[in-house]
Amino acid sequence: MGLSIGENARIHATVRFLHDDAASITVGDNANFYRGSEITGPVTIGDGVFINRDAYIRPHTTIGDNVNLGPFVRLITDTHEIGPSRKRAGAVRHDPIVIGDGTWIGAAATVVAGVTIGKGCIVAAGAVVTADVPDDTLVGGVPARTLRAL
Repeated sequence: MGLSIGENARIHATVRFLHDDAASITVGDNANFYRGSEITGPVTIGDGVFINRDAYIRPHTTIGDNVNLGPFVRLITDTHEIGPSRKRAGAVRHDPIVIGDGTWIGAAATVVAGVTIGKGCIVAAGAVVTADVPDDTLVGGVPARTLRAL
């Protein structure tokens, strides 16, 4: 499939889509991507998504509809098996990240491998999300913790 971009999408020329037939990228309708992002497939991005400048999105990420990502957001699915003492970073794997519809992820936040963020959430700027976040929850901090229900 490669790269599929929906209708009325506005994507800055400096956005890099790294894809092939085995690692496709799908972008929904009415998406708006500012400059400098790098997206490595397979990735699915919903309708009405806004991605501010310089996002870094790794394989096996799913972003729902009407999600906003602030500048410098990192969605990092990469992790490693634990190797022997001579090299602890063993075999690479990509544990999926899922971002629910309507969620807002603030500037420079990082979401790590294997995390699901529910619908209608807010991730505060600079947070590092290491665990799943339930729907309609505000999280912040390093590591991110629940600040309140929305």
